[in-house]
Amino acid sequence: MTRAQAEAQAHVLAVDFAACDGHGLCAELLPELVGLDEWGYPVLHSATVPAELLPHAQRAVAACPVMALRLNRAPTPAPDQLPTCGTAAPRRAVSHGQPG
Repeated sequence: MTRAQAEAQAHVLAVDFAACDGHGLCAELLPELVGLDEWGYPVLHSATVPAELLPHAQRAVAACPVMALRLNRAPTPAPDQLPTCGTAAPRRAVSHGQPG
């Protein structure tokens, strides 16, 4: 995997609410993805970070004074776990409680 491919991989934000003190810097630096609740704690509008917002998300994570905001790479499913077009799930026999 090239560096460009690795950086293009999806990223997700996470908040460690046990560590968060509600400073609100994350919402100031990344308002597209983070809002604040009535007590000043972060609320994620979307955990998935679009590629164009990745630098801003990285800056918000770095600026968190208590390191409660994290940026993780989204797990990529194994090739055998990916859905394929035109295939249906196998059907199961349904019993209606009548002996056969």
